[in-house]
Amino acid sequence: MKHLVISTTFLVLFFASCDNNDSDTSPAELNLVTSSNTSGKITLTNLLATSPMVKSFAIASLDAEGVSYDAETDAVTIASRTNNQLETYSGIKTAFTAGSTSLTVALSSATGEFTNARETAVSGNLVVVAQDQLASNGLINKLFVYQKSTTGFSLIKTFTTTFKLWGIHIDGADLYAVADLTGDLVQFKNFMTTVSGTITATKRVTIAGLIRTHGITYSPADDVMILTDVASAASATDGGLIIIKNFSTVFASTAAAGTIAVTNQVRIYGSNSLLGNPVDVAYDSVTKNIYVAERLNAGGQVLTYSFPVASGDFAPVNARAEAGVTSIFVLRR
Repeated sequence: MKHLVISTTFLVLFFASCDNNDSDTSPAELNLVTSSNTSGKITLTNLLATSPMVKSFAIASLDAEGVSYDAETDAVTIASRTNNQLETYSGIKTAFTAGSTSLTVALSSATGEFTNARETAVSGNLVVVAQDQLASNGLINKLFVYQKSTTGFSLIKTFTTTFKLWGIHIDGADLYAVADLTGDLVQFKNFMTTVSGTITATKRVTIAGLIRTHGITYSPADDVMILTDVASAASATDGGLIIIKNFSTVFASTAAAGTIAVTNQVRIYGSNSLLGNPVDVAYDSVTKNIYVAERLNAGGQVLTYSFPVASGDFAPVNARAEAGVTSIFVLRR
C-alpha cells in the first residue's frame, strides 16, 4: 500500500478531536447516540431538551458497533457487523423532528474489508475500525483507517496487532486501545504517520484490578481516562468503571509493562451500579456525566453516572432499557 501523504488541510481535520464537547461550555445541544447488536436500530437523545426524548431509527444493519455522530453534517456513522462495512446515515435530527422511524444509508465503505468490528475512533474525516479476531477474518486482529469524503469511505491504511482488540480512542496524533481478555491499556504514538503493517505498541501498561477491559474514552479537557471492566462475560454483577484522573501524568510516570495502581484510580463496582458487561463508555466534561452501554443487565441498558469523587458502589442517576446496546457516543455543541 502506498504511504499516506498528509496535506495541511488534512492535518487540520485530523487534529480536530471527536471530543469537541470539551471546548464548548455554552452548547445548544448535547446529543447522545447509541447502537445495538440485536434491534437493527440507532437512537438519538438531545440531553439538554427540557424533557429529553429518546428516538429510535431503523437502519440497514441488525448488528452495529462503534457509533459516532457528526453535528456539522448531522450524520451518524456505524461499523456494520451485518454488512461488514462503515455506514453513514444523514439527516438524523431532521428525521427526529419529522417523526421518521427509519434512516437510509448515505455513504458506505466497500463491503468485506473488515469483519467482526468492535469499535471505531473518529477524528475529523478519519475513521479507525477495530477488527477482533474471528474465523471469518483468519483470526487476525487489525486496525483499518478510512478517509471519509462526500462519496464514501476510502481505506488508506491497515495495521495488524499482536493482541485482541475492542475499544479504541484517538487523542490528537495518538491512538489508545484496550487489549481484550486482559486489563491492559496500549498506546500507539503518532499513529497516523506509521506505515501499514504489524504495529508495535509505544507503551503497554496494566490497570491494577481490571479483569477484562472493553470500553475506553479520554477527555483532554479534564485529563481523565475512563475504562470499563466486563470481568466475567456471564456475570451480570461483576462489571465496573475505572476512572484515572491526571491521566497524562500517571501514564507518563508508569513504565512500559508497568502497572497503574489502584491508588491512582477511582472505581465504581458493586450490585448498586448495575454494571455487568459495560461494553462502551462516553463522557461529557461539562456536566461530568459518564454514559455507559451496559449489554447484559435487562438485555441492554444505557446508564448515566455522576462523576465520583471516591471509589464506591454507586447507583446510576439514570437507567433506561435499550435492547442489545453495544456502543455509545456523546457530543456537545
